[in-house]
Amino acid sequence: MSDSGSYGSGTRPGGPPPHAPDPWLQPELFRGVLTRRAFAFLIDLVVLSIPVVLVCMFIAAFGIVTLGLGWGLFWLVSPASVIWAIVYYGASLGGPHSATLGMRVLDLQMRTWNGSSGYFMLGAAHAVLFWVSVSFFTPLIVLVGLFNGRRRLLHDMILGTVVINSSVLTQVAQPARTW
Repeated sequence: MSDSGSYGSGTRPGGPPPHAPDPWLQPELFRGVLTRRAFAFLIDLVVLSIPVVLVCMFIAAFGIVTLGLGWGLFWLVSPASVIWAIVYYGASLGGPHSATLGMRVLDLQMRTWNGSSGYFMLGAAHAVLFWVSVSFFTPLIVLVGLFNGRRRLLHDMILGTVVINSSVLTQVAQPARTW
């Protein structure tokens, strides 16, 4: 049994839950996803680094004003950066758009396997699992996405998520012309 053909549309009451879209039936949902994810990641790195750079500049200026005593705050930058990244990914992937700012710019959405949008803990776990997998298995781990139809990476498979091309979902069919 399958749902009505559109991803995340749900099923009739008492019917089976919707599943991830089939890359053979809906290839447009996965077209260009890996390339877009790479560029979205770079955009998100810029978004994440701006507050960290501003904090570092503030601490440096504060250290000058306090004759070097303020520079002791630099040890807080590293743990604060990690917390900031987890909160950013958790809030954005778990938010109403199910996408980070970079993903929104490039028309991507993260969905659970059954088509529902994400939540804070899933977004935070998604980020942590990505960084852990890349740290331990080298960046070549992203090649996993080339060998499956849904273009899922290792952390997507573990968490049961799929990243789709959201511009396909927002396209509205044009009415037929009557002349």
